[in-house]
Amino acid sequence: MKTVNFKLTILAILASVIVSFSSCSTRAQFLSSAVVPAARGTVQISKDFNRNYVVKIQLYDLAGSDRLTPPRSTYVVWLVTTDDRAKNIGQINTSNSLDASFETVSSFRPSKIMITAEDEANILYPTYSEVVLTTDFLR
Repeated sequence: MKTVNFKLTILAILASVIVSFSSCSTRAQFLSSAVVPAARGTVQISKDFNRNYVVKIQLYDLAGSDRLTPPRSTYVVWLVTTDDRAKNIGQINTSNSLDASFETVSSFRPSKIMITAEDEANILYPTYSEVVLTTDFLR
């Protein structure tokens, strides 16, 4: 009897932890793009067990960066912090498909996520004239 109660208690604790983490998730749609009009996608922000922010992006109908005018070498994902600083958090690979996904972890709280077309992946500041997709401000 004690073993059954112990197992039920553990299950209840695990369920409450899972619900608390899933309820802290923010989901947003990317706004329409003038650079790649067909592109669309979603961003999901959640916290992990270390209190870092997990950023998951799913993109659809995103043409390769080499097909833009002028052509670019890559798409770079930027996390805009609450104090309005843009942090390069990685690049999107669109090599063989119009659909792409991206996932990373950051200690910075995102207020916005944007994707730019760039000539280099390791740049420090975004080319704001080449913003392909952006979210509205995240809550």
